[in-house]
Amino acid sequence: MIEAGIVGGTGYTGVELLRILTLHPQVNVTVVTSRADEGKRVDALYPSLRGVCNLTFVTPTVENLASCDVVFFATPNGTAMLMAEQLLAKGIKVIDLSADFRLQDPLQWQHWYGMEHACPEMIKQAVYGLPEVNRAAIKATRLLACPGCYPTAVQLGFLPLIEQNAADLSHLIADVKSGVSGAGRKAELATLMSETGESFKAYAVAGHRHLPEITQGLEAVAKQTVNLTFVPHLTPMIRGIHATLYTQTSLDSDAVQHLYEQRYAHESFVDVLPLGSMPDTRNVRGSNKCQIALHKPQGGNTLVILSVIDNLVKGAAGQAVQGMNLMFGFNETLGLKTIALYP
Repeated sequence: MIEAGIVGGTGYTGVELLRILTLHPQVNVTVVTSRADEGKRVDALYPSLRGVCNLTFVTPTVENLASCDVVFFATPNGTAMLMAEQLLAKGIKVIDLSADFRLQDPLQWQHWYGMEHACPEMIKQAVYGLPEVNRAAIKATRLLACPGCYPTAVQLGFLPLIEQNAADLSHLIADVKSGVSGAGRKAELATLMSETGESFKAYAVAGHRHLPEITQGLEAVAKQTVNLTFVPHLTPMIRGIHATLYTQTSLDSDAVQHLYEQRYAHESFVDVLPLGSMPDTRNVRGSNKCQIALHKPQGGNTLVILSVIDNLVKGAAGQAVQGMNLMFGFNETLGLKTIALYP
């Protein structure tokens, strides 16, 4: 049994971590922090946790977290990098769900996130937490950088083809849609339901901060430059990401299907659907699954890859727990065998 702390326990990702970890058979959540709600009971803010979490929010200090074996940061960008070094010095493992340690180049990070990195020397210590690619490294690390939700869906969709040099890397397209919870739990005009309901829009077309993260991951596999066009969209739903990915390949439909089935045959959280399937975001809602389906329209060379995840689970909290399981030598699926909610 290990003791876990959550920094930033009042956002959607934080409460999703609590939902998963409070039922994990090898984890005891002992600390949940919030500056704004210090002194309040967690289950008063989130009544869904009544009977499973009797903690009170405390301030996020190293002293309050000192007894933990692992600390999760479910915080805005720029927070984990201020505390990670001190926690690691105390022998506490750190799992960061923000973007603080995802990009290997601190100058690139500064460009996309608009602030100077507080501990650039630690970036090289971090392991990018996509288990389907970095499983061995995750097991050995003390600092885990969890992938973003968009990067998870896109990378899992493209990876098998890129690993086999079977994609045209000069022209990859990722057309991706997300529910409004991806923007976080804050009062913001653009994500109010009265603004998003009955509407649909693209945003950050000129450049989204997840673009360099996706490119970095794909290029690490391809060992060469990848030219990716990434366009995110906001959809009027709460949870879910649907990535429609395009590339050119000479492989026929059966060969592509076989390639993906073989690549993910032993991955508990990637489900390759039968050829020609149409995955719904609702089919993975609340679960740590990524579902993938493949199409070659009109029998041409264009491959369409459909990849769906729950942005709060496989795109955030679930993937973080998957990484934690690996870091502590637990079964990778422990605490994550949840069937998707339907309808």
